[in-house]
Amino acid sequence: MKILVAASEMAPFAKTGGLGDVLGALPRAFVKQGHEVKTFIPRYSSIDESAYPLQPLDWSIEVPVGRRRRSMAVEVHHDRKRKLEYCFIDNDDYFDRRELYLDSKTGADYVDNDERFIFFSRAVLETIRKMGWKPDIIHVHDWQAGLIPVFLKTIYAGDSFYSEIRTVLTIHNLAYQGVFDKERYPKLNLADRLFYATAPFEFYGKVNFLKASINFADRITTVSPRYATEIQSSKELGCGLQDVLRERSSDLTGILNGVDYTIWSPSRDKSIPHTYHINNLSGKWMNKVDLLGAAKMPIRVKAPLIGVISRLVDQKGFDLIAMAAERLFELNIQMVLLGTGEEKYHRLFTDQEKKYPDKLRTYLTFDETLAHQIEAASDIFLMPSRFEPCGLNQMYSLKYGTVPVVREIGGLADTVIDYSPDTGEGTGFVFREYTPEALLGAVRRAVELFAKRRLWTKLMKAGMRQNYSWERSAQKYIQLFKQLVSN
Repeated sequence: MKILVAASEMAPFAKTGGLGDVLGALPRAFVKQGHEVKTFIPRYSSIDESAYPLQPLDWSIEVPVGRRRRSMAVEVHHDRKRKLEYCFIDNDDYFDRRELYLDSKTGADYVDNDERFIFFSRAVLETIRKMGWKPDIIHVHDWQAGLIPVFLKTIYAGDSFYSEIRTVLTIHNLAYQGVFDKERYPKLNLADRLFYATAPFEFYGKVNFLKASINFADRITTVSPRYATEIQSSKELGCGLQDVLRERSSDLTGILNGVDYTIWSPSRDKSIPHTYHINNLSGKWMNKVDLLGAAKMPIRVKAPLIGVISRLVDQKGFDLIAMAAERLFELNIQMVLLGTGEEKYHRLFTDQEKKYPDKLRTYLTFDETLAHQIEAASDIFLMPSRFEPCGLNQMYSLKYGTVPVVREIGGLADTVIDYSPDTGEGTGFVFREYTPEALLGAVRRAVELFAKRRLWTKLMKAGMRQNYSWERSAQKYIQLFKQLVSN
């Protein structure tokens, strides 16, 4: 099949988090299964052209955004080793900026984010016609690319070039929907009938790009089976779109994200000082010694090291950690935390580090190398999310023998099996209630088992045997694509 993948970010070119990692790996998995793939993202100024040479195509196009026509160019990077073609939609006014979505001067979204991604979506469709390349499937990700299915079935509906193309929308996090004031609707150049009470774009008097995409895409997926159920059945997790999603229930599928084990595997990780594998775990202890030494923390053989790598926001359960902090650090543990987020959590962990200098080290930054080192060095990984569409760190942790402590929600529930002391089965520790007591109970269970080295090692190895590779996930997407094409 010919597959077009469109998104607002894609590793290694541009990323702000898990979405970029997913889009860095999934197209490669499609190619490995024998399909022809082109990917499309904006040509941000942050893309390192010295590392990834870009070839401009010798033509330009104008794209309408509201009453204005915006010029666009396309640059291409050929990854001949992976047989992948990366296409970058270029317009300096929209994409030559310091950040992808947020204005660093205000800390808020760019005021023209709607225009930027209206332009991007129209530009993708115009580019493939200019190329003469007709995909079987256009796979769009989140609201930033979500207008492509809408435009296909409205503006381009009468064009035979596009008539057989099918679309799949993947929702990575329903909390981000692309919502704009109703006065911005004319920027879309669509009929008024699509924006009235309960119409595809209307959302409590505002314009909602994701809602429209859900209405127009041929199929919808999200990033774990559990999350697919939760967003239809829960008002909190459905973020106001639960009824719209229920109406498309027969077209909605949960497909778990995968892990790129060429990057995230302790036996081949180039970012950690000591590699190790399931039959020889000595390197894990050496990584722990090195990390504690670098953090200027004492080495305590009987105290498990807890790793936390996350955005420091309520969604990730940091309000729970804040409420449990005093009791948490009374336990025989040490913790290393890496991440940035809300200022209140920066202050919290800075204060706790001063209070417990031998137990906590906080790195308020983003550091990819240090993230790998924390995964490899830690005994436990803490991820108590309020909601979690999929989550990747718990799957990384399993492969590194770093036992996850997670809440039973979304992709965390789909990937971590609660340890049973009766049977000795499980891959981590899972709690259900969103309370500090439930969190502390799960951590205590982990700390108690850590003291029983034989049982702990068995639990580590059970996690390391899990396989959440992209190959499995890609096969499920391909099966879905084939069904669409055959129909």
